[in-house]
Amino acid sequence: MERFTLKKLIHMISQREISSAELVSIYFQRIKKYDHFLNSFITLNQESAEEQSLIADKKIQAGNYDLLTGIPYASKDIFCTKGIKTTCASKMLENFVPPYDSTVINQIKNSGAILVGKTNMDEFAMGSSNETSYFGPVYNPWDLERSPGGSSGGSAAAVASGIIPIALGTDTGGSIRQPAAFTGITGLKPTYGRCSRYGMIAFASSLDQAGLLALTAEDIAIFLEAMSGFDPLDSTSVEEPVPQYSDSLHNSIAGKTIGLPKEFFNNSLDTESQRILNQGIEIYEKLGAKITEISLPNVGYSVPTYYVVASAECSSNLARYDGIRYGYRDDNTKDLDDLYRTNRQIGFGDEVKRRIMTGTYVLSAGYYDAYYLKAQKVRQLISNDFEEAFKEVDLIIGPTTQSPAFNIGEKIDDPVSMYMNDIYTISSNLAGLPALSHPVGFFDKLPIGMQLIAPHFHEYQLLNFCHLFQQETDFHLQQPQAFLDD
Repeated sequence: MERFTLKKLIHMISQREISSAELVSIYFQRIKKYDHFLNSFITLNQESAEEQSLIADKKIQAGNYDLLTGIPYASKDIFCTKGIKTTCASKMLENFVPPYDSTVINQIKNSGAILVGKTNMDEFAMGSSNETSYFGPVYNPWDLERSPGGSSGGSAAAVASGIIPIALGTDTGGSIRQPAAFTGITGLKPTYGRCSRYGMIAFASSLDQAGLLALTAEDIAIFLEAMSGFDPLDSTSVEEPVPQYSDSLHNSIAGKTIGLPKEFFNNSLDTESQRILNQGIEIYEKLGAKITEISLPNVGYSVPTYYVVASAECSSNLARYDGIRYGYRDDNTKDLDDLYRTNRQIGFGDEVKRRIMTGTYVLSAGYYDAYYLKAQKVRQLISNDFEEAFKEVDLIIGPTTQSPAFNIGEKIDDPVSMYMNDIYTISSNLAGLPALSHPVGFFDKLPIGMQLIAPHFHEYQLLNFCHLFQQETDFHLQQPQAFLDD
């Protein structure tokens, strides 16, 4: 079976070319056939999904259905799902079954889409390779010896291999865009506050944002309309109208100005990636956009700034996991201190513990001003750089990653090298800006991604640029050959 876009599946269902029940059955067959190679799912929701597909078919037959009715999707295992395990890929939450749905899951459920399962991820979204999962690493469908990126690697691998048409992810410092680049698909991190964070298990509260991974910008535009909007349950949600993203996909970009930050095109970037990115920039020029060099003078401080802020917030958010109210609990302990110590020692993996300890250190007495407060000041400078740049340009373009996907095991024992994978993506999280990665070419049969960054709440512009690019190219339609049915 070919990989179908979401747009194609919606057309097939509306024209009665296929039923929702048949569609859900096909995707579960593909998951059964292929996911043992990928390890992209932690939990499947088959019985419930099949029941919902029958209900969806009745609505479709009666003509009383919504655009996404009967469409299967997957969710990163960080969104709370009522009655379905939500593990965050951690032993700490291995058996946690939430009593409620996150707002985003509830919005998508109300739109008629059907949750097929929960995808694998780096533990508590901490990682850039999907190797820190308690349930084992995820493998890249383009090369099973390589990483699909992280932390939303399970969602990316599932979409890229065609075992699901679209999937939810989260992005704290690049965790949607980097996996999208490594697996040759499209990934969007919306503006901070665009999508509700209620019921999305927190890593770094001022950085985390829900987003999407799909084959095309058009697919993301359709789904984003369903999951966006103000949520009174989320204090970080912004009361901003949700546009019809699909309506602006075909707008001309002639005369629009694209900024190329000189800080992004430096020695950190792989030579072949640079060459392929230049070819992608030429396509945008062909579409009528003007290219100009810009500077983001403080963006070079993004990585250290991010790892101070994110680790501090991680330390605070994960303090709640003590094994008393919920989470892993070891009953063979001597006293309360031993209970806390043992539960957290066994319940958390090495990377999570590393970040908790770093965060606790930078928040401790005598170091708060030297590290955390200073990082917040630099964060504001980075945000100011973007604000100044957007006075001159409509969009910023750069690489998503330094190189194509690296091998499993190549960086896991070198945290600093792993952290540098986010060098191009972190700055937009620090500034709360929307950003998107789309495939721009291949090197040595591995996908290369290009990143687009826009002003706050200009997701429509990212999707518009990307859609026009995808009308001119077919990189997003190329498939990993090992996952094509006979």
